[in-house]
Amino acid sequence: MGCGEAGSRSRAPLTETDGKSILVLNVGSSTLKFGLFPLVARDQPLSSGVLEYTPQAVQKLLRQLEDDSRFASVRAIGHRVVHGGRTLRKPTRIDASVRRMLQDLVPLAPDHLPAELRAIDEVARLHPDLLQVACFDTAFHGDLPAVARLFALSRELSESGIVRYGFHGLSYEYITTTLRERGELPSRTIIAHLGNGASIAAVRDGVSIDTSMGMTPAGGLVMSTRSGDLDPGVLLYLSRARGFSLAQLDEAVNHRGGLLGISQS
Repeated sequence: MGCGEAGSRSRAPLTETDGKSILVLNVGSSTLKFGLFPLVARDQPLSSGVLEYTPQAVQKLLRQLEDDSRFASVRAIGHRVVHGGRTLRKPTRIDASVRRMLQDLVPLAPDHLPAELRAIDEVARLHPDLLQVACFDTAFHGDLPAVARLFALSRELSESGIVRYGFHGLSYEYITTTLRERGELPSRTIIAHLGNGASIAAVRDGVSIDTSMGMTPAGGLVMSTRSGDLDPGVLLYLSRARGFSLAQLDEAVNHRGGLLGISQS
């Protein structure tokens, strides 16, 4: 495996019992969270932390980890990826084809996917033979019933992919899996994911049947700087009567709305 300045080493096929580890990266709009987990007994990380996200953050993290002997045990890197579109609905090995598919999805999550793709590319540059796997926040909601998945738009638009995808799926999956393992998962559950981005999901027997976020992470609940659901006429008005550009609409909805906007009233 090419390891940049760290030299090279070969990697045998991945197994559940070889005592190796997985590095998990969660790239947000402003932070890079990481955890180094053993393949067995994954609940407790060997190492974890948060870095301010900059274009050099992944390189900085990998260089620091390479100085730690535990990095020699890393067999794969898992990435939290916010959007998988209609086809990427389970953990997927990242190759050139998948990388292109993710690039095509950038318009659906422009505040998230570019940073995640930069992280994937940086890992590939520094460690080109290291297995990378994408895990999608939309996957948990992949089987939403039509009544929840479809917007009240034309069939042509729905069939082109303008539907509800839902997000924070990795969080919901962790919660439902943990409750199931404890024998405490109710048949019907309302789960809230609360943070800078926030959403709720209705879960029946561990399966998502409805959720507040829609085609993008901008919809649903009021969030820290995101407006959440709006009368669509508001955007039409701002465009037609106030002359808002696409960039200004994005700023109003994603960066100057939500609790920030309300607090300035």
